[in-house]
Amino acid sequence: MANNNEFLEFNNAMKLYELDIFTLGKMADEIRQKKFGKKVFFNSNRHINPTNECADICKFCGFSAHRKNKNPYTLSQEEIFKEAQKAIEIGALELHIVGAHNPKLDLKWYLELFSNLKAKFPQIHLKALTAAEVNYISKLANKSYQEVLELMAESGVDSMPGGGAEIFDEKIRDYICKGKVDSKTWLDIHGYWHTLGKKSNATMLFGHVESREHRIDHLLRLQKQQEKSGGFNAFIPLVYQKENNFLKVEKFPSGQEILKTLAISRIILENIPHIKAYWATLGMNLAIVAQEFGADDIDGTIQKEAIQSASGSKSANGILKEEIISQIKDAGFIPVERDSLYNEIQTY
Repeated sequence: MANNNEFLEFNNAMKLYELDIFTLGKMADEIRQKKFGKKVFFNSNRHINPTNECADICKFCGFSAHRKNKNPYTLSQEEIFKEAQKAIEIGALELHIVGAHNPKLDLKWYLELFSNLKAKFPQIHLKALTAAEVNYISKLANKSYQEVLELMAESGVDSMPGGGAEIFDEKIRDYICKGKVDSKTWLDIHGYWHTLGKKSNATMLFGHVESREHRIDHLLRLQKQQEKSGGFNAFIPLVYQKENNFLKVEKFPSGQEILKTLAISRIILENIPHIKAYWATLGMNLAIVAQEFGADDIDGTIQKEAIQSASGSKSANGILKEEIISQIKDAGFIPVERDSLYNEIQTY
């Protein structure tokens, strides 16, 4: 069976890619159905990206202000509050706040932002700052990441997103995102966040210069971290977006390769509750198909998105909740609106 420990050994995990897609899909779907039946989860959320001015130059990124994006911006806190107000008025239950590594926005600025957002909108779930941002801000503030995480929690941050993981292999990181948080520190930051009683997500960026071996290594490291700290809510395999960046990738993964990777994620990461087929990088059609291959979530309404859309995704203006519900129903699944911690709000 797929739900035993044999696939937690590297060579056995690699053999999963050798299976035909239908066998692999069935194995992953058995795990998914056992956990959630035909439910597909989504939430009403709003992405707010405070800045695209970045000290780092990641080769895969089309979002940060650089030679291919000559429109740098940094939002004021007032502008962020206005965006949050509008989002909440049309139904957002979560604010997802991630951006660039901007030296002008220090720890004090972020803590004030979080405290003020919570004071103005106490009902909102605040999901904020990737481990890469935490690492950068901690160095900027000359504080440990542990101190930064504790201050974030005190200032009202409810959970952390999973960005910045990319691929854990350090040789690949050195090529695609040199200078960014290293893989061990990324895992340690999430591990410490979990000790504070908080939840987070995990990601993997794939479909660029990495190999299948690198993906398996990444998944196994996440599995081990979850065994230790237990705080990952969901795993999100992010498909590399190819426009407006400096990675010269000539061969992109097929739909089958993407679905295989999603299915393998479900099989290896049985100790992480949810697998999210993030429609902003997959497109809605493939995200729905992925629900047959181990995924049980498609993210949410988003409302406005700047990071993936800067590299070619069609996610800039989000998607209506009614459209999400319709697509899930048409595919034969049960749409379930959830909050950020996967408490079920309404079944449609």
